[in-house]
Amino acid sequence: MTPACQSLATAFAPSRTAGLEKLAQFLPRAGADYAKLRNYDYGAGRHHNVSGLSPYLRHRLICEDEVLAAVLGRHSLQAADKFVAEVFWRTYWKGWLELRPSIWDDYQNSLAQAINRVQGEAGLRRRWADACSANTGIDCFDAWAQELAETSYLHNHARMWFASIWIFTLQLPWQLGADFFLRHLIDGDPASNTLSWRWVAGLHTAGKHYVARADNIVKFTSHRFAPTGLATNPAPLQGPPAPARRTLAELTSPSPDAPSLFLLHEDDLSPGFALDQIGTPVATACLDLCADRSPLAPSPAVADWGRAAMQECVARWGTKLGPVTQGFCTPGDLANWAQRSGAVQIVTPYAPTGPVASFLAALSARSSLPVFQLRRGFDSRAWPHATHGFFRFREAIPNLLAAAQIPHH
Repeated sequence: MTPACQSLATAFAPSRTAGLEKLAQFLPRAGADYAKLRNYDYGAGRHHNVSGLSPYLRHRLICEDEVLAAVLGRHSLQAADKFVAEVFWRTYWKGWLELRPSIWDDYQNSLAQAINRVQGEAGLRRRWADACSANTGIDCFDAWAQELAETSYLHNHARMWFASIWIFTLQLPWQLGADFFLRHLIDGDPASNTLSWRWVAGLHTAGKHYVARADNIVKFTSHRFAPTGLATNPAPLQGPPAPARRTLAELTSPSPDAPSLFLLHEDDLSPGFALDQIGTPVATACLDLCADRSPLAPSPAVADWGRAAMQECVARWGTKLGPVTQGFCTPGDLANWAQRSGAVQIVTPYAPTGPVASFLAALSARSSLPVFQLRRGFDSRAWPHATHGFFRFREAIPNLLAAAQIPHH
C-alpha cells in the first residue's frame, strides 16, 4: 500500500463501523459548534470542525436517514439547521441530476473535448499540468492541490475556492477541474461534483457564480494564506439553459421468490433493504467501476479505498450474499456470467445518474436476464422536490423528515 493509501485508510477507514464512530464523535458538535465553525479550513488533518462523514455517505456505508435521526435525536432542528441542510444538499444534487440526466452526458462529452484540447494546445496543457501538480504560484490553490493528491479529501469551502480560481483566475475549462476532483476525491460523487462545479461557474443558476475573494480566504483559513492575483470581477460562464426535467422513473419490483443474482456497487454499500426483498441470492457479483469515473486514471488511493469498502461490505453481510465474485468491470462479462449463474433475474440497489447507472443500462441491453433496481424510499420521496434551486427544495425538509419517521423539534 502506498503512503497516500495508508494515510487515507488512517483518516477514513473504509468500513461502516468507522463511519458510525465518526458520526458518534461528531454528534456533540452538530449544532451551534458546526454552524459557527463549518466554513473554516484549518488544513490537512485538522478538519475537526466538520463531520468527515462524506466518504461514508457517498458510498452509503452509512445512510442519510440514520445520520439525520442521530443528529436530530440530540439537537433541535433549529440548532442543527446548518448540518441538516448540508446532508440534504447531497440529496438535492442527486435528485436534480436524476431529473435531468442529460447534464451528465453533456459533461462527459465536453470533458472529452477538453482533454483533446489539452493534447493539442501546448499553453492549455502547461496551465492544466501546473494546476494539477500544485505549481501555479497561488499559495492557497497549490496547497489545496497538494492536500487533495495526498489525502483524497478537501474541506468543502476549499473546494469552492479551488473551483473558482480554476475557472476564473487560471481560466481552465471547468470540466477538467470537475474531472480532477472526481479522480482524486474519496467522496467524489457524480451529482454533487458535477453540479457544484457548474454552480461555481454560473451554469447551474444562470448568471449566479461564485468568485473566490482573497479576504475571504485569509479569514476562513485563519491567515494561513494570502493569495494575490485572483480574478476580482469575472463574468459567469455562459451555457445553454438546463434541459427540461423528467419525472422520476417508476420501478418494477423483482419476484421475491425467484432465484436472483445480486449486484453490489459503490453507490450503495448498505444492501440490507434490497436483500430483504429477495432473500439470499444464488450469487452476488461486485462491480469495480472506479476506472469509469474518468477517461484519465483515477487516484490509486481512491480506487484502493473503494475496493476495501466493497470487501468490508461483503464481509459484513457474509452468507446472506451467497457465493460472491468480485471485480466485474464490463457489462458483457457480467451478462455472460449471469446467464450461467442459475438466476432468472438480476437485482441491485438503485444507482443514480453516473458511471454505475450507465453500466447498469448497458447490462440491461446485453443481459438475457431482467435487471431490477430497488430505490430507497428516502430517495423516492426527496428527489422529485429537486425541481428548482435548493432553497425551494429546503422547504420540503420538515415533511421529508416526517415521512422518514425521524422525530424532530
